[in-house]
Amino acid sequence: MAKKSKKVIITCAVTGAIHTPSMSPYLPLTPADIASQAIDAAQAGASILHLHARDPKDGRPSADPDVFAEFLGPIKAATDAVINITSGGSTKMTLAERLAPPLRFKPEMASLNMGSMNFSIHPVASKIKDWKYDWEQAYVEGTEDIIFRNTFRDIRHILKDLGEGCGTRFEFECYDVGHLYNLAHFVDAGLVKPPFFIQTIFGILGGIGPDPQNVTFMRETANRLFGDDYQWSVLGAGRHQMSLLTYAAIQGANVRVGLEDSIYLGRGQMAESNAAQVTKIRRILEDLGYEIATPAEAREMLALKGGDKVAF
Repeated sequence: MAKKSKKVIITCAVTGAIHTPSMSPYLPLTPADIASQAIDAAQAGASILHLHARDPKDGRPSADPDVFAEFLGPIKAATDAVINITSGGSTKMTLAERLAPPLRFKPEMASLNMGSMNFSIHPVASKIKDWKYDWEQAYVEGTEDIIFRNTFRDIRHILKDLGEGCGTRFEFECYDVGHLYNLAHFVDAGLVKPPFFIQTIFGILGGIGPDPQNVTFMRETANRLFGDDYQWSVLGAGRHQMSLLTYAAIQGANVRVGLEDSIYLGRGQMAESNAAQVTKIRRILEDLGYEIATPAEAREMLALKGGDKVAF
């Protein structure tokens, strides 16, 4: 069995590139809103903040490093949380666009999708009658015919340039069991060193389903491949968020919440902030007898370089 930490790391994914402004009025879009919600999430108990940027004019996903710069500094000044910058961006961005922000800012952590995949939210489009911005409908419907690309060469490039070159460690995002084996390939090649932070993701159309049996299956597969060299975390998409996280936590998982992953707090109840989701999962975990990791403890658990060694 993999090593079970006495402390649970809560990651908060603040805005992402999946949901659009028409889906929730609470989704942070401007740099000021992203900073404010990220800081509140950290104060609520999130020790890692996973960050994307959006065009402040209309909320579309942005890879502009200058937009990231507007919220990275304020977040760092207000909290000691680990800042994790996306390397995934959105499905419509090139690899160079996706890597521009983390290569410039050299964060302690970055996300890294462990394979190419169908990644779709197109069924949501039929539920939205009024679109706030003209880009949204085509963006959402277009995911039916989009492949998120991360080839072995792409992943190697990210590991070399961002990992070895910048000292950034990764949140290895695994959307299906094959992604765990892809990670094992890079471990065998010597490009990934423990401890690994493995984020197993359930409920995305195109990835593994949100069944509890799949959570156990992914956990057992990771145990076979990595032994006690990894920290395990679970992300449940949409309505599966809290129930899957609770189930996984009992099996020893760290957890990820945030408006990137779900815009709801409970059945029929929209989350009015990222902090609301952090507060809810923290209460659940503490009621189950778990302690919440501080940023300093998360850094130690994941062997991070420290907030003083980033470029922002």
